[in-house]
Amino acid sequence: MAVIRTSGLTKFYGRVRGIEELDLEVRKGEIFGFLGPNGAGKTTAIRLLLGLLHPTRGRAEVLGQEAGSIEARQRIGYVPGEVAFYEGMTGEELLALLGRFHRGDFRERQDYLARCLDLDLKRPIRGYSRGMKQKLAVIQALRHDPDLLILDEPTLGLDPLVQREFYTLLMEEKGRGKTVFLSSHILPEVERVADRVGIVREGHLAAVEEVGALKLKKVRRLQLWLREEVPPQALEMEGVEVLSRQGKHLELAVHGHIDRLLPWLSRLPVEEMVFAEASLEDTFMKFYKKETG
Repeated sequence: MAVIRTSGLTKFYGRVRGIEELDLEVRKGEIFGFLGPNGAGKTTAIRLLLGLLHPTRGRAEVLGQEAGSIEARQRIGYVPGEVAFYEGMTGEELLALLGRFHRGDFRERQDYLARCLDLDLKRPIRGYSRGMKQKLAVIQALRHDPDLLILDEPTLGLDPLVQREFYTLLMEEKGRGKTVFLSSHILPEVERVADRVGIVREGHLAAVEEVGALKLKKVRRLQLWLREEVPPQALEMEGVEVLSRQGKHLELAVHGHIDRLLPWLSRLPVEEMVFAEASLEDTFMKFYKKETG
């Protein structure tokens, strides 16, 4: 069953295309990662799904309703990419105000979420840090028990421990049969929890992948400083590409799984190394560039 379905969804901004020909289907009960660099069109697509923007052409259905309909909005929890609240209220007062848009008493669930994220709802919002405001945004999105969560860069400003708790909440929601549409530009973040991912760049959907397939394609950059120079044949390794070499300093691209990397590194005179997170842009350039022409 599709929770989100789009067909030819396009939004133009004058000569600039925010999103073009977006054909997408998100299944019930899955966490779908919507990946792309900043400026790729992710937020525009989300605003079209919420009815905050209207498409130039094409159509979208959310929860079996036209995107932006009151019926659909009642069943959606949304965390925007840029959070803004009434600063004079406490967190508790704000949630009570927003709660009037939904039928039912969700105070017990609200308190549970506040405990999970360690947020004092009785404090004035003007005294909240950026991370605390992000926690409040997550609570307001989940408190009314929505069938669909649409999250635009939801972990911005959260420290690593809170991020871990947030991911646990997402897995709980999935276990309860809820659907999560998670937008991010951080590949490891989405890879951690998503079932499938859609990769968007310059307004085009480049690919939709199962996470297992994406893991085989991801690209990491590895910098090595050696105690002594080694011959070129010593650097030959399947899945490892030498990007640059300046004396004892090497920059490498590592493709796919890294299980064979450590034995290979143990045979080199490594003095220091930096192994960065997998880069979405590098992965895209390697595998998906041709698909967008």
